[in-house]
Amino acid sequence: MNQTATLPARRFRIGFWTGVFGIIFLPFLVVTFLRFFKGLGAVTNLSDKFPWGLWIGFDLLCGVGLAAGAFTITAVVHLFNLKKFEPVVRPTVLTGFLGYGFVILALMFDLGQPWRIWHALIYWNPHSVMFEVAWCVMLYTTVLAVEFSPVVFERFGFHAPARIIHGLITPLVIAGVLLSTLHQSSLGSLYLIVPSKLHPLWYSQLLPLFFYVSAIGAGIGMVILESYLSERAFGRHLEMDLLEPLARAMVVALGIYGLMRLQVIVRNGSFTAITSLTYEGKMFLLEFVLGVILPVVLLSFRRMRTSPRWLVTGSFFAVLGFVVNRLNISVTGMERAAGTRYLPSIPEIIVSVGLVAIGMAVFALAVHFFPIFPERKLEGGD
Repeated sequence: MNQTATLPARRFRIGFWTGVFGIIFLPFLVVTFLRFFKGLGAVTNLSDKFPWGLWIGFDLLCGVGLAAGAFTITAVVHLFNLKKFEPVVRPTVLTGFLGYGFVILALMFDLGQPWRIWHALIYWNPHSVMFEVAWCVMLYTTVLAVEFSPVVFERFGFHAPARIIHGLITPLVIAGVLLSTLHQSSLGSLYLIVPSKLHPLWYSQLLPLFFYVSAIGAGIGMVILESYLSERAFGRHLEMDLLEPLARAMVVALGIYGLMRLQVIVRNGSFTAITSLTYEGKMFLLEFVLGVILPVVLLSFRRMRTSPRWLVTGSFFAVLGFVVNRLNISVTGMERAAGTRYLPSIPEIIVSVGLVAIGMAVFALAVHFFPIFPERKLEGGD
């Protein structure tokens, strides 16, 4: 008697991180609907007294700054010809491209009339710092897209356009460095027009330079963190021979930045705000300890830099301190002059967390479908 074999039914399983993403993404969709159909007042704690909040301080200022690793690494490889760092170029450029893409998306949430975001293309105002930032961000995002395009062309077998882009990589990198330098510093220039509003612990005529140098340090820290997260997520080997020299460069950048900040604070007489432990003084100490002292002290020693645990810890502190600095400038340093305290609403936090989650999900999909991590040829190997 013949019996028909029955195949066991397959169970649909949702992975842990897929479930976490779903839990984050569903509220993000709800808040997005409310934001664009009900307005900013329905989802934010922003007001006429305090018009810039989390979506500027975190999504824009931090997003742009933490993507600075892209121009730093591409310059190191293609302009200084340090080819040993080439294995981290593709993931770093992808991180930068996604970072800038989601900065633009976050800006759509923050703008009162987001459908007018294209106006900077035709309504020129060369005297406006915002105009310069808008153009530099648009152009640099385009440069990152072009730099990343050979990965897409190679995936689909379009080798001719990939070779063309590779032939143009040096002028592309030079353009990227110039554009990134301009808008990283110009984000600091935005706050030069509020000397009477921004607290002296953060206000300085050197703000453009501070923004630029701190972005280099934190951007390198983000490259190291991205390498660590990729190792955990995709089972890759942590390339300590590449990351240890990057950590040294990060220590130099953060050390220079920290010394400049302290010099300005002593010179403008605002050091008493720190010693008297005012609210602003405490927040400055938090950012400076996290973003300068801890990573510099930890990673100044080779034994610590060559330890994966301490390398990642120091880089995490650098990135966290950078985030606190940008929030201090955009929020903490402006509250006293505004005469109000700003705390982001739950929907504002949901949008920021949702954008980060979407960026991580897109990065994971890109790694799955494209050759983001080329195999390294070890010296002495076959």
